[in-house]
Amino acid sequence: MSPAGCPHVNGFKVDNWKQNLRVIYQCFVWSGSAETRKRKAKSCICHMCGAHLNRLHSCLSCVFFGCFTKKHIHEHAKNKRHNLAIDLLYGGIYCFVCQDYIYDKDMEQIAKEEQRKAWKLQGRFFPLFSQGQWEKYSTWEPTKRELELLRHNPKRRKITTNCTIGLRGLINLGNTCFMNCIVQALTHTPLLRDFFLSDRHKCEMQSNSCLVCEMSQLFQEFYSGHRSPHIPFRLLHLVWTHARHLAGYEQQDAHEFLIAALDVLHRHCKGDDNGKKANNPNNCNCIIDQIFTGGLQSDVTCQVCHGVSTTIDPFWDISLDLPGSSTPFWPLSPGGDGSTLNGESHLSGATTLTDCLRRFTRPEHLGSSAKIKCSGCHSYQESTKQLTMKKLPIVACFHLKRFEHSAKLRRKIPTYVSFPLELDMTPFMASSKESRMNGQYQQSVDVFNNDNKYSLFAVVNHQGTLESGHYTTFIRQHKDQWFKCDDAVITKASIKDVLDSEGYLLFYHKQFLEYE
Repeated sequence: MSPAGCPHVNGFKVDNWKQNLRVIYQCFVWSGSAETRKRKAKSCICHMCGAHLNRLHSCLSCVFFGCFTKKHIHEHAKNKRHNLAIDLLYGGIYCFVCQDYIYDKDMEQIAKEEQRKAWKLQGRFFPLFSQGQWEKYSTWEPTKRELELLRHNPKRRKITTNCTIGLRGLINLGNTCFMNCIVQALTHTPLLRDFFLSDRHKCEMQSNSCLVCEMSQLFQEFYSGHRSPHIPFRLLHLVWTHARHLAGYEQQDAHEFLIAALDVLHRHCKGDDNGKKANNPNNCNCIIDQIFTGGLQSDVTCQVCHGVSTTIDPFWDISLDLPGSSTPFWPLSPGGDGSTLNGESHLSGATTLTDCLRRFTRPEHLGSSAKIKCSGCHSYQESTKQLTMKKLPIVACFHLKRFEHSAKLRRKIPTYVSFPLELDMTPFMASSKESRMNGQYQQSVDVFNNDNKYSLFAVVNHQGTLESGHYTTFIRQHKDQWFKCDDAVITKASIKDVLDSEGYLLFYHKQFLEYE
């Protein structure tokens, strides 16, 4: 949304819009009196499914309540072209054209006034423990004196499109480019950055042995504004301590380092939330699992009784086979109709990331040598196995399997794989499985469905051979602004440089996040 705000609010501001908005806040959002609370409980249900929950929203153009989670309010907005709706729990106003919650000064003032009235009627204040007793207070707002101080001291650090805060090179400590490239990707992961810069980690270990504490210090170094390259010797020492298979000055695999780093970070910050259960397959609420953990669904179908056995396993990354490897690559021919998916054109004949994901999620016949005991037939039968995404992570990392190790050969696979700036994972979801036809997903265009859409924000590349190579990273600083990180040297890069690169690890971030 532009700094000017939502342009679609003016369509609502006609006639008695202020009074109408006050009534909505009084009756359906804040509900100060017992009578209005009863009315809200009885009347505020989804007009499509009858549910009370699922983030109920009310249309501002007509009397319609709909679930935000199940997209019922989205369907109403699309059919009636009613652009604005109000969240009945928090009072935020959502624009379906801008696809975001909006801020309007006049509406915000009405919301605050009605919220204060409701709190006064309820005698409800937020508690604050001070000097041994509970005090009552309302939400903080700057006083006139504080506003004057802000006006007289306008010089504050601003994040502009040309800002280089967060860009900092890393000294190579002897074949440690594999570590430097992953550190660059992690320090530019938005939610991870927000977590560490807001000092959320509560350490339960000795700080000199905690990798999370060191990462917190690393983020402080990166966003301090210093331009000289940082020397990550403490980080390297802690990695050697907690992941001994990576110790030594030999060149290591960046993908292996990423998984090892996430594993140690996960183990060291689990105590932050005392093992609280979370909505991810790892049932862990640590910041690593909140951001990186997804759920991979495996469906094994018996070829005799067609019974399906389903398991869901957590994952931090998806490893994808490439054409040119010794593993037979699924013969894909999506270019027959000249179509595009995820913005990737197949006219050039190049393999795309979507091709690799299609292959990863295709049904696979396990054969007679790998019979599985069927719970329906109670005997060993041939079966097919299919992998799909049950739950997507906030950050999806794709590992292109460029290094092949087998008894006969060890080599690097240089196959070029085209990958997009924006990726829609809907075709590869478990919920989309029934919509597949012969391994191809017939995609329908739905501009309101953004749940599974991702944006590229980091690419790790490997130059050279299996025996002698070097890792670099492209990172996105701002929208459409990319930089190449080559150890201590950081240079500006174009989008073409990024998309033309070979690609080894691809990091995508969800475009829209559910409020929890």
